[in-house]
Amino acid sequence: MPLQKLLVVEDDAEMAAMMAAFLQRQGYFVTRAGSRDQALQALAAGRVDLILLDVSLGADSGVEICAEIRAAQDVPIIMVSALSADHQRMAGYEVGADDYIAKPFNPELLLARIRAVLRRAHRAPSLSHRRRDAVLRFGGWRYDARRDEVTAPGGWQVALSARETALLRVFLANPLIPLSREEIAEALDDEDAAEGRAIDMLVTRLRHKTDAALIRTERGTGYVLTTEVTPDDA
Repeated sequence: MPLQKLLVVEDDAEMAAMMAAFLQRQGYFVTRAGSRDQALQALAAGRVDLILLDVSLGADSGVEICAEIRAAQDVPIIMVSALSADHQRMAGYEVGADDYIAKPFNPELLLARIRAVLRRAHRAPSLSHRRRDAVLRFGGWRYDARRDEVTAPGGWQVALSARETALLRVFLANPLIPLSREEIAEALDDEDAAEGRAIDMLVTRLRHKTDAALIRTERGTGYVLTTEVTPDDA
């Protein structure tokens, strides 16, 4: 079962911490953002399976953020708000929200809504999804998706095969999230690779050409990229 990643966009630090702690206890991988910019950065930095988006974010509008995200991708979005009038709910649905839950809410109800939306959506982002115009930094390394170029911390370029580059993109889309061999094979569009040691051999080659410490073996699971990934427009 893939570890699903949720993004909580909430500017009330206490509320965000409560939601994150509860959802982590339910087995989700949770990241937090307190503003539009932080939310977009989190989306650019890796896979997100569902967003919990507060309607009121200080100077930012959750409805406008929802519309902006929806214009770029299909990640499921649940709006969260103390405003629960019909016209306020409709504003969220009209810009593409999948569901709307009013504060204060029972955490178990929130959990049920999340599970329902994830089941209903059937559109979990591909493990290898990544903006093709992105420049990403990870552990001192740099990956330019526009050119499929990998640059080491010392500034020299590292030549990767197409297969190794595809594997690197899978890890960059899922920083700090353990991935099974089956998930990696599916993301590479080669389910047969999950059999035998094909994935292990591919990971070994990528480690040899980059930095072995970047990819850790998770006993009984598979592999995990051990560093954060940040977008870089330079």
